[in-house]
Amino acid sequence: MKKDNASESAQPLLRPDEDNDAGPSEPPPPTFEESAGHIVVDFDKIEVAPQGGEVPPEFEPYNAEHWVSRNGEIISHDPHLNEDGEALYRFLLSQSQTPPTFFIHCRGTHVESRTRHVTRTDAQGRRRTEEEHYSETVTDFDFTIEHAVPHYGSRTQWTIGDEEPTFRGHMHREVGPPGQTIEAKSDWNKRFDEWREERRMRGLPPWVSSQGSYQGAQVFGGNAQVQPIRRADVLKSSLTLRQWADDYCQSKKIFKEFLYEKVIWGWDLNLLENAIRRTISATHYKGDNVHVCFKSNLSKVIVRPNTRLSRAISNPWLKFLLIITLIYPCIWLFQRFHSRGGGRWTVGGGAYALKRWILVPDYAEPDTLPEIHETPEGPRILIGVREGEWFKRWEGTIRRAVMARKVDKNAMNEPDDVNWSAQGLDGYQQRS
Repeated sequence: MKKDNASESAQPLLRPDEDNDAGPSEPPPPTFEESAGHIVVDFDKIEVAPQGGEVPPEFEPYNAEHWVSRNGEIISHDPHLNEDGEALYRFLLSQSQTPPTFFIHCRGTHVESRTRHVTRTDAQGRRRTEEEHYSETVTDFDFTIEHAVPHYGSRTQWTIGDEEPTFRGHMHREVGPPGQTIEAKSDWNKRFDEWREERRMRGLPPWVSSQGSYQGAQVFGGNAQVQPIRRADVLKSSLTLRQWADDYCQSKKIFKEFLYEKVIWGWDLNLLENAIRRTISATHYKGDNVHVCFKSNLSKVIVRPNTRLSRAISNPWLKFLLIITLIYPCIWLFQRFHSRGGGRWTVGGGAYALKRWILVPDYAEPDTLPEIHETPEGPRILIGVREGEWFKRWEGTIRRAVMARKVDKNAMNEPDDVNWSAQGLDGYQQRS
């Protein structure tokens, strides 16, 4: 009797290098068509959705134990998330409902040569004073601007394609479909990392991959044309996120780890960085080094086993103690060379657009709609803020912060030229 193809695809991924005495999670995972549902993304007139995909049904999220580390990672050692793929999947979906926070960090420094007098004692006990020259880095300005990611209509579930190097249950990156993966070579990883950084700075979504196959000579070429966004398939993996969750829970590895990444996209960060640097230069700042970077907080959700050693590795102080006592090097070797050692899963996540154009609804009342913009593709509604609008609002604040040598660890949320006390004055706000 022939087996049904759908039932075969629903089985969790079995690995030959592990003991697979445990069966699938109860109840058994649904088929691809039942579980591939993710948020649907509209790109102009084309609706991008997974094959057979539907919007996920409403559910009661599992309130798993989790905490936020110092570097902004959401970490959980909840035992249920390591045993039940459905619970892990729903936990990831519930975490994806909270977008990460986007920061713009500006820092300027210069190096000063200074002189000091030090007293030294020679072998005969005689003391003498010498002049010593040294260099010191002085911070001229250091400030951060926080930008809130829009909640409405910005979240998209995505999975990484089989042809892209990533961790699929081992301690090395792999490429290929499930069951036929091969270890990615170092030059493949390097080219892919370069493309991923280029993709981030260009504001492209994480499911856009460069042309070429991992088996070809033009692997992830830096000058390769990328796929148009309106043709992109946001779910590129042969397995759904739900099936990857089952694969993780089925694994018997002691130091396994599942990473769900929240990626921010939509702004051309190259152009924005150049605009910020030009504004800093316009203040006649003559420092040696100007640093402008874009980072996000609460952008990684990490699930690890509920063991003492695994919890110790998640704690920076305990991990440092394991390093100086030479215990961690032994753990590191065990993770990488033992079949039951370590394994990582970095197969997908959520994408959050800083700006997004959507079609104007035909049924909506004109007075209830936000501002409509005319684009080459027709009238569109803007969700979020364009990078040019953001920069125009913050340009004066950035200039004044540099000139005032502002050094502040707390992020700014509003421009400094907003006078909240005057908002209530009659006639202060200009009428439209």
